[in-house]
Order: sequence, then C-alpha cells, then structure tokens
Amino acid sequence: MSYDLAVWEGSKPADDVIAGEVLTQMYDRYIDTEEEFPPSPRIAEYVAGLLARWVDLMEDEEDTSPWSTGPLIGEASGPLIYFPMRYSMAEEASAYAADLAASMGLVCYDPQARLLRP
Repeated sequence: MSYDLAVWEGSKPADDVIAGEVLTQMYDRYIDTEEEFPPSPRIAEYVAGLLARWVDLMEDEEDTSPWSTGPLIGEASGPLIYFPMRYSMAEEASAYAADLAASMGLVCYDPQARLLRP
C-alpha cells in the first residue's frame, strides 16, 4: 500500500476543490499521456531536495527510503510530480515533502484526503 502526493508549479489554488480540479487537468496533460515532458528545473530541484533527505529507492541498500518507486525523478513530468511513498513512512515523509514544496513556492496536494498541504 502506498500514499501519494502531487506537487506542481503554479499559484496556490483558492481551495481544496479547485486544487483537485487543477491536479486532474495537470495529471491528464503531463502524466496520463503518450507525450513525454522532461521535469521542469524547479521540479528537478524539488526532487533533489527530497533525495537529499532520503536516498532514491534505486540506491536504498538499507531499506530506509520512503519512496515506492525509483528513480524518483521518473515520476516527474513537466511542472508536476505525482509520487508514491511507503505507507509506513508516509506521515514523516509527506510532512517533509509538503514543507519542502511550500519553502520552494510549489503547490502540494494530498489526493487521498483531497486537501492542499501543509
């Protein structure tokens, strides 16, 4: 079981409902498509920040990484990253991921709870 977060570039939506709509549009445009988009520089920087805290799953020899897929940058497409983490580590990892996104001026959305974070 995994826990997912979505982080993207753009202005913060006015509320959780609008954020969900924005995510759906961005997901359809950047993730659920045959077209490939390289991660934007800001999203690549965000992923680097996550990997500075926890190692990429592909390099996790001690089973300490919260990420459910690897390489983590592979979950990024254009100005969006939609990434899963291990449920057992989701509380700590998602809090860090949301705080990091906020510090970088990125939007963080929890699709399970349908809430903007933090």
